[in-house]
Amino acid sequence: MSFRFERCLGIQSFQAPWDGVVAPSGKAAAPAALTLTAGGLIGCSWAMVFAAGGFKVKLYDIAQQQLTTALENVRKQMKELEESGFLKGTLSAEKQLALISVCTDMKAAVEGATFIQECTPENLELKKMIFSQLDLIVDDSVILSSSTSCLLPSKLFTGLKHVKQCIVSHPVNPPYFVPLVEIVPHPETDPSVTEKTYALMKKVGQSPVKLNREIEGFVLNRLQYAVISEAWRLVGEGVISPTDLDVVMSDGLGMRYAFIGPLETMHLNAEGISNYCERYREGMKLVLNTFGPVPEFSGEIEQKINQAMSEKVPAVPKHLGARREWRDDCLIGLAKLKKQMKSN
Repeated sequence: MSFRFERCLGIQSFQAPWDGVVAPSGKAAAPAALTLTAGGLIGCSWAMVFAAGGFKVKLYDIAQQQLTTALENVRKQMKELEESGFLKGTLSAEKQLALISVCTDMKAAVEGATFIQECTPENLELKKMIFSQLDLIVDDSVILSSSTSCLLPSKLFTGLKHVKQCIVSHPVNPPYFVPLVEIVPHPETDPSVTEKTYALMKKVGQSPVKLNREIEGFVLNRLQYAVISEAWRLVGEGVISPTDLDVVMSDGLGMRYAFIGPLETMHLNAEGISNYCERYREGMKLVLNTFGPVPEFSGEIEQKINQAMSEKVPAVPKHLGARREWRDDCLIGLAKLKKQMKSN
């Protein structure tokens, strides 16, 4: 089973009671509508996440055919998930699908919305254009959120009239199975926007984390790039083969990190963090001081890694698609296991 969508939409709109979403005052928020600007896999996945949470979703694109194709793909995916027992939420696939509608007019798409999630391609000028258009038609109560994975809020939102209502909600691909959402405020974002966004993500079953300030790469990509960088150096220096490098993560570190993070791992691998630092700080510093410069990610090392990966999974659509489907099936199983473990 795999999330394989065509280019999806421009804006998606949700409408449902925000039961359990608590306003900063501590009072339950009033029934509200939400809107997403969506594009491709992330947008369609977001639509499914919010429909599973009981929200009405309106999808926007300037091309009707794109909307039609997106709905067909979402319907197919939801049916497969229901048949396999992995459909999220308490509603049937048909009831969730009934919550999703489409629209080719931006004003109509965002009418009555209180939350807008943008999911267009990772292009700064395109995203700024979308938000400048939204800025002209939303009121002072609407939250404007972006799915960007690397563009800083200060680059996206500065200069907008509604900048205090702007925030980044960065999902992990595909958000339907990987629940993390990084919530990153603009320096001028109102604190209540952060809290409402956090509460909304919790309500629909995601795992939000709040960054106290913006930083290049946010947190997930900074950790990911640190691993990729050292992996690249180790292969480039001939310490280990590309294939064995991946085994170190998938059958080593990854086994732990699927359930606990690096800091808790430290905590459990000794008699607490302080004891770990006492035991290993000098060794860690010794190793870290041997790390090399940031790789160029090109040249002979790129060719070596590409050859190894292509021998394992040929870089052609048929083989890549099959491997992605296998990966997504694994993610489904892992998500189910984690849910069962949390409920025990």
